[in-house]
Amino acid sequence: MLSLNYNHLRYFWAVAHDGNLTRTATRLNVTQSALSVQIRKLEASLGNALFERSGRQLRLTEAGQIALDHADAIFTTGEELLGTLRDAGPAHTTLRLGALATLSRNFQMEFLQPLLGRPGVELVLRSGNTAELLASLRSLSLDVVLINQPPVHDGHSSFVAHRLAERAVSLIGAPARFRRNCGLAERLMAHPVIVPTSGTSVRAGFDALIYQLDIRPHIIAEADDMAMMRLLAREDIGIAVLPPIVVKDEIAVGSLVEGDALPGIVQTFYAVMMERRFPNPLLKELMGKPSFAV
Repeated sequence: MLSLNYNHLRYFWAVAHDGNLTRTATRLNVTQSALSVQIRKLEASLGNALFERSGRQLRLTEAGQIALDHADAIFTTGEELLGTLRDAGPAHTTLRLGALATLSRNFQMEFLQPLLGRPGVELVLRSGNTAELLASLRSLSLDVVLINQPPVHDGHSSFVAHRLAERAVSLIGAPARFRRNCGLAERLMAHPVIVPTSGTSVRAGFDALIYQLDIRPHIIAEADDMAMMRLLAREDIGIAVLPPIVVKDEIAVGSLVEGDALPGIVQTFYAVMMERRFPNPLLKELMGKPSFAV
């Protein structure tokens, strides 16, 4: 029966965090060749390459990222044992999630709900633009990315996009703005409107809708961030074109209300992953939820 050599694992762990063999060798006061030998022995025992070279830097392979997750848990548990002389509990499992900076925070929380507060699970959450997030996904720095449009297939990256949900879009605003019964076109002409910026699917749908209605409402604000649109609606500068999930807390307390539904306009949410030999087991659990099954 094979057993793991923890000295080999510790050397790998140090190099993985430094990202540079020379720097690690200097810090540990060992030769680079000795360090390389230890890592090659670990790779041989695991049956997978753990690093690949990118110029002078070392990059983790998919197997290397998984090994690093386990090494983090192993050595963190050892430090806790030495410090507290008590059981350290189950090893941590880490999920690294990236989300478009403009994506609804409420939707992100809904997606992660099964894991929130679970013992032994660590969540690493990052935000950015689509290009940044997909680059991190490609380098295996992230396990999954939440965006609102599927990535363009470039023939080089093995991205897999799962459509998680479609949420209807409505007019959202202060209760007083919806007390008068009127048609959608009349309402849009009677109040300033807060809309997403051009280039988004919701904005394209809204522009098509007002063209069909043959109206030109007063656009008082454009924002590329749903959180900002939420704040503007709360300040009552106008009515916002938003999925109700973005303002569910305000709707619950009555400070904002969902008014007219906007026919044919939906916000779509996607989870994007890489085709991986060793998928994160937490992802399978999240993707298997009834509300998100694809």
